[in-house]
Formats: sequence, C-alpha cells, structure tokens
Amino acid sequence: MSLVAIGLSHRTAPLSVLERVALAPDAARDLATLALRGEHVSESLVLATCNRVEVYAEVTTFHGGLADVGQALCEATGVTLDELRDHLYVHYADRAVAHLFSVACGLDSMAVGESQVLGQLRQALRSAQDAGDTGRVLDPLVQQALRVGKRAHSETSIDRAGASLVSAGLRRAERSLGPVSGLQVLVVGAGSMSALAATTAAREGAASVTIANRTPERAERLAEAVGGRAVPLTELATELARADLVISCTGAVGHVVDAGTAAESAAGRGPQLYVDLALPRDVDPAVAALPGVEVADLEALGQDLSAAQLGEDVDEVRSLVTAEVSDYLAAVRVQAVAPTVAALRARAAEVVEAELARLGKRLPDVDDATREEVQLAVHRVVEKLLHVPTVRVKELASRDDGDSYAAALRELFDLDTDVTAVRELPLVEDVAELLAVDTSVPGATAPAVAEVPR
Repeated sequence: MSLVAIGLSHRTAPLSVLERVALAPDAARDLATLALRGEHVSESLVLATCNRVEVYAEVTTFHGGLADVGQALCEATGVTLDELRDHLYVHYADRAVAHLFSVACGLDSMAVGESQVLGQLRQALRSAQDAGDTGRVLDPLVQQALRVGKRAHSETSIDRAGASLVSAGLRRAERSLGPVSGLQVLVVGAGSMSALAATTAAREGAASVTIANRTPERAERLAEAVGGRAVPLTELATELARADLVISCTGAVGHVVDAGTAAESAAGRGPQLYVDLALPRDVDPAVAALPGVEVADLEALGQDLSAAQLGEDVDEVRSLVTAEVSDYLAAVRVQAVAPTVAALRARAAEVVEAELARLGKRLPDVDDATREEVQLAVHRVVEKLLHVPTVRVKELASRDDGDSYAAALRELFDLDTDVTAVRELPLVEDVAELLAVDTSVPGATAPAVAEVPR
C-alpha cells in the first residue's frame, strides 16, 4: 500500500488560510482530476469541508506522488506552495489510514464527535467513484472508514464529547447577551447548518427566529418548520437592526454582512453577537471592531469547544480506531501475500498433473478405480504439505512479518508473481522539504533531503 494523505485543517492553519483554500464541490472534483494527471498518482479522493481540505492518493512513488498532489493543490486553490507549506501535513501508509479513520469518527473535527463529516466523506467517495478516480485501494479503504465512523457513533458516546458549533455559538450568546429565551435570533442562509442553527435556537426558546435567504422558498420552508418567519435577503439590513443574535452560514464567496451595513444596524441598539459558521466567512472581520458588537467565527468557536473535548468518550473512540487500523492493515498484508499462495498452489497443481500424466503413460493398464484412488492420494499428500506454509504465511502477514516469508517461498519454489513488497514510511515531519523534491510546483526549491525508499 502506497497511500498518501496531504492536507490542511483547522489544527494546522488559521482561518484566513482555510478561507483561501476552501473548495466548492466542483472545485474539489477538479482538484482530484488535477492530482490524477500526475504520473505518480493512480487514485485520488478529496475531502473538502468547512475546516479542512485533504487529498488521499494511491501513489507509485512517495516523493513523486507528494509532488504531484502538492502541485494539484496549488493549482486548484490558487495559493502558492510557499504560502501553504507551513500549514500542510502529510501522512503515509498506516499513518494515513489512521488519520482517515480518526477523521471519519469526528476525532479530528473542530467539534469533536460531530457526525456531519461522515456524510461529507460519503459524498466525497460517491463523487470520486462517479468520476472513476478511486479503485482497488481507496474504494475499500474509505468504505471501511465510513463503517468505523458509524461504529464510533453507535457503540460509544462520542456524540456528547463536544458540543456542536451551533451549540457553542448559543453558549457564547448566553455569556454575552443573556438567556437564549430572551433573544431575537436572525439566521442568514437556509442550508443544513442554518437549519440546525434555527432548529436549535427555536428548541431553546428563542423569543423569535427569522430566516433570511437569497431563495425565498427555502427560507419559508425552514421558517415554517421552526415556527419563525422568512424574509428576503434584500431586507437583511433591517433585520440586522432588530436581531440580538445573528447566525450566518451561506455559501457566498464574499462577505454577506459588511462593516458599513453592520454599523448602521448597530447604531442606537444594545449589544449584538454575530456567530459566523461559514467558510469563507460571511461576516466581515471588521464588524468585530464596532462598539457593542461581538463576532464569533469558526476559529473562536473552536477555542470554546476545546475545553469540552476530553474525556473517556474520546479515549474509547481512539481505542476503537487503533484496533480498526490494526485489523485493516492486517487484512491488507494478508491480501498482499495472496498471489504468492496462489502461485504456490498453481505450481503444485502443475507438478501433480505432470506426474499423474507420466504415471498414466507408464501404467496404461491400470483400471479407472485404481487411477482415481492414486490421484486422490497424491492430491491429499500435496494438500497436507501445502496447508501449513499457506496458513502460516497468512498468519505471519497479519503480524507484519509475512512478506519476508512470502519472499522466501517465491525464491524456494521459483514462483513467478507480480508481488512487490511495499516499504512503509514513518509519519513525515518535514513537509516543506518533501514537497520541494522533484516538483514543478510554483515557488518550490530542491534542498538535499535524505532519500526515502521508493
């Protein structure tokens, strides 16, 4: 397995950088296509969420694959390598599997334990499959990651390990403005996150919930579902002046709330809180400088959540991930020696058939019943002789030392297979250097780097 995972997330990059690399679904597909154009990448899948962009790729060589993916990431986002390199992380082979499983379980999310990433990963896989970007490595790997994520949510209490971003925003509102039950809430947008925000605010007894959206029909449906009212986005300025708490999450590229509009709306009223759940941000950061106005973006909410993200629930899921990674890698190693086992059995079958044919010519007068008994006896002897080595090689492979045994079998029996041992690498620490090796990524250099097995 030559799996590489390269990306950046809220753990490694500030919000300003994440905004610049944020990818819409079409752009994420373009990134996967760009990666596959590299000569060292055979499969690719892109996971792009509000707080991460990651590329998972099956590569033929480590350095070459890393360079291909790095170049694709720069081309797709328009951000140079010099700007990205300090924020990128790289995982290889078993570390990449462990990272993907952790992501699927919500362990690597800003709100630990959230399940939305499962749907995002499922959609990423579906998109990659439709485009033919995944195959024998990434298809089963991501499907297994989805199963691990489901296990984490069904068999543990990870869901309660960290509050959702919406809940974190409401808790921030309580600290700044008082009980939610007394607040006028304005939700900008009508997508899934906005719907969650409106539903949660209504459930906690907000004095009113208003939905402002570019598409009136969607706003009306959401408003009806939460017992609120809908307004067109053209009335945003008026509604901002009425709202105590503004929760915004749209797919807009630019700022939906600019500093000038916010200043006019804040004039002559009490304190106001903007909870910006969008990436790129809906609310101009300059709004935070207005008197009496507070802005909580994803970065601020992530800091609020960090204190609640420890405990037994997280440890339980980490143990689950560790076991699942071990089982998955064991299965991969067993699968890797399967060609050797098949070749050994095929060689034995060839020898048996040749010797039985020779025996038939030497003893042409042997009756059919005797001939069948001889054939069965020979097959049983061969089967018993092969049983121990074939079972043993699979057992050893599952413990990570079967490849040398398989190589010995290939050498001893002169087996012709296409099996190639994969030398797995440790977690890559120096992304900057590795991305700069043998690459045409703009801004890259080529310092001396210790050779990595290919």
